Amino acid sequence: MERLKDLDSALAQAGSGSTSPPYERPGVVAAAVYQHGQRIRDIRIEEAGEWRSRENAVVWIGLHEPDEVLLHQVQAEFNLHALAIEDAAQPHQRPKLEIYGDAMFIVARTAHMKDDEIVFGETHLFVGRGYVVSVRHGDSSSYLAVRQRCEATPAALAHGENYILYSILDFIVDNYMPVIEVVQEEVEKLEDLVLREQLEKSDIERLYLLRRKLLRLRNAVVPLVDVCRRYEHIDLPGMDPTLQSLFRDVTDHVRRVQEDIDALREVLAFAFEASVMIGQTEQTAIARKLAAWAAILAVPTAIAGIYGMNFNDMPELKFQYGYFVVLGVIVTLCLGLFGFFRRKKWL
Repeated sequence: MERLKDLDSALAQAGSGSTSPPYERPGVVAAAVYQHGQRIRDIRIEEAGEWRSRENAVVWIGLHEPDEVLLHQVQAEFNLHALAIEDAAQPHQRPKLEIYGDAMFIVARTAHMKDDEIVFGETHLFVGRGYVVSVRHGDSSSYLAVRQRCEATPAALAHGENYILYSILDFIVDNYMPVIEVVQEEVEKLEDLVLREQLEKSDIERLYLLRRKLLRLRNAVVPLVDVCRRYEHIDLPGMDPTLQSLFRDVTDHVRRVQEDIDALREVLAFAFEASVMIGQTEQTAIARKLAAWAAILAVPTAIAGIYGMNFNDMPELKFQYGYFVVLGVIVTLCLGLFGFFRRKKWL
C-alpha cells in the first residue's frame, strides 16, 4: 500500500516539469510511463511491474546492449518468457515474431549509413499489455526520435503499446530508404561506367561489394515482410483493430524496400554481364585484328621463304626484273588482303 501511495504521489507531482531520469544505469536508455497518451514520469525498472498494471497506463523501456542481470530484472517485472530473454541476450537473431501467451517477441534488423558504409544493428521488442521493451544491439539508431514523435501526438499514443510498436517498426523501415538511395547512386555510377568503358578490377570489386551489401540488406528486410504482414490481422494478443491500417502501411513500405533491393541486385547483375560481354567483344575484335595482320604478313613471309631456298636451278634467278616483280606481287597481295579485311571490319 505504501508503494502505491508513492506512485499516486508521483502522479500528483507529474506536472512539476521535471523530465530528468530518477537515476542512471548502464544499459537503460529510457524508462517512462504513459497514461492516456501523456507522459507521467520516468521510472525505475523496479517500478515497471506496478505501473503497467494500472488502468490505461503503458510502460516504455528502452535498453541498449543490457547485461543478463538487467534482462532478468525486466523479465521479473513483466513475467517474460525465458526463451525470449535468452534470444534477447544474444544478437544476430533472424527477424521473427514469436508469441508467448499474451506477449509477443519481435526481432528486427536495422540498417543506416555511417561514413559511407552500411551499418547493421538489431532490435528486440517485448510487447504485452501495458508495456513495450526495446533491446538494441550493435550500432543501431536511437529511438529517441520515435519517443519524441509519439509524445507529440498524445491522441495516437493513447492507443498504448500497439501504437508504440507501430512507431518503432515504421522508424526501422523508414531508415532503410536512405541506405537504398545511397546504394542506388553507386549502382547508377557503375552502370554509366559500364556503358562508357570496360570495368577495371577495382570496379569489379566494388560491384561485388555492392551486391554483397544488398544481399545482407535483403536478408534483413525480407523476413520483416512476414513479420509486418502478421500485424495486419487482429488475431495477435492485444491487437487494436483500429491500428490495422497503420501496420498495413508499414507492410507496404517494407515490400517497396524489398522490391527496390531486388531491382538493384538485378541491375548489378546486368551490369556485370554487360561488362563481361563487352570484354569478350573487345577480345574478339583484337583476335580478328591479330588474325588479319597475321594473314597479311604471311604473304611476304611465304614468298620470301620460297625464294630463300638454296637451290641452284630456280627459273627466276636469271630474270633481270625478278626482284621488282616479286616485290610488286607481295605489295599487291598485301594491299588486297588489307582492303578485304577493312571491308569485313576486321581492321
